[in-house]
Amino acid sequence: MNKISDSKEYKEKLLNRFTDYVQIWSESNGEAADKGIFPSTIQQFEFAKKLQQELNKIGMEDVQITPDCYVYARKSASKGMENIDSVLLMAHMDTVDEVSGKNVKPVLTKKDDDIIISSDETTLLGADDKAGISAIMTAAEYLNENPDLPHCAFEIMFSPDEETGHGMDKVPLNLIKSKCAYTVDGGDLGELETECFNAWSGTIEFTGKATHTGTAKAEKMINAAVMASNFIANLPRHMAPETTSGHEGFIAVMSINGGIETATVELLLRSFNMEEIEQEKQIILENAKAVELSFGGKTKVTFQQQYLNMKEKLEQNPDVIKRISDAFIEAGVTIVNSPIRGGTDGSRLTEMGIPTPNIFTGGHNFHSRTEWCSLNQMSKASDILVNLLIKK
Repeated sequence: MNKISDSKEYKEKLLNRFTDYVQIWSESNGEAADKGIFPSTIQQFEFAKKLQQELNKIGMEDVQITPDCYVYARKSASKGMENIDSVLLMAHMDTVDEVSGKNVKPVLTKKDDDIIISSDETTLLGADDKAGISAIMTAAEYLNENPDLPHCAFEIMFSPDEETGHGMDKVPLNLIKSKCAYTVDGGDLGELETECFNAWSGTIEFTGKATHTGTAKAEKMINAAVMASNFIANLPRHMAPETTSGHEGFIAVMSINGGIETATVELLLRSFNMEEIEQEKQIILENAKAVELSFGGKTKVTFQQQYLNMKEKLEQNPDVIKRISDAFIEAGVTIVNSPIRGGTDGSRLTEMGIPTPNIFTGGHNFHSRTEWCSLNQMSKASDILVNLLIKK
């Protein structure tokens, strides 16, 4: 059942919606989020208000923005579809803070029968995850404007702060009636993702001893910044994100800050199995201890769980996978089962008891200035969502 992807009108609506969204600054802030500020940036509320207006315009019900910046809406089932289980469709509003998402200037390039949307490479594009939001909104609009297509009840939620790892910290579970959900936050055409990393963060604090540099040897200076640099240099190179792929885990250095007296290194630990996570922790602890013994300073290591692999819980709910798989088949899209080398809000939501696979958006090269999105692929994602909702 190819619908939106075959319609010049709806593909144009989808394109206009997406290029509009990416120009709205909604960047989150990881440092603020880790300090408990939620949402981490006020600009996410501005995007939320725009989405609230659109949801009302396209006929959604109970449209609201929660005090914590989650946008929620629902749609009652068409006559005859009341007994079909409701589903929740999700995407996130924020963009990553590693590359600027402010003043995005979308660039459109015609390639064969497709339109490729990119930025001017001074910023990221924001396809992660404004492509997902666009696909969901266009599918909902399509169903509202085509009442001859009966659909099940469905809910929509757009979340803040997914990129900071805090997207589900204050999710309004009291509003959600659906027993399963689908995030639209993947990449290439056909991706259907049912497993992801187990994820921890690691913080290593180094304490040195500050003295005058001219008398540093006599007064036994201990340079915390050098300790931190040595710690990073001794991490296994073969376990860096840039040297791993597929099901291989990694230890990623995200930041190093400080000076002679104190310094801090922030890490991400990722693996598809818990045994390797424990091995990564041990590598970090042993490395920190070695630096401490070598330099004479002090180290403190703190680990914090971020999210868990959703594979096991999704395998316990095969109907959730079958439902979306059927929607792929009806859209003529070949399913590509690939592990998420990261995580989504769906990872956390699955932990909370709502199984949530992830599907593609048509976005590519996420978190970079060379990020781009395919209109044809994004429209196929909308087709799949329509098929999912009209399936009896």
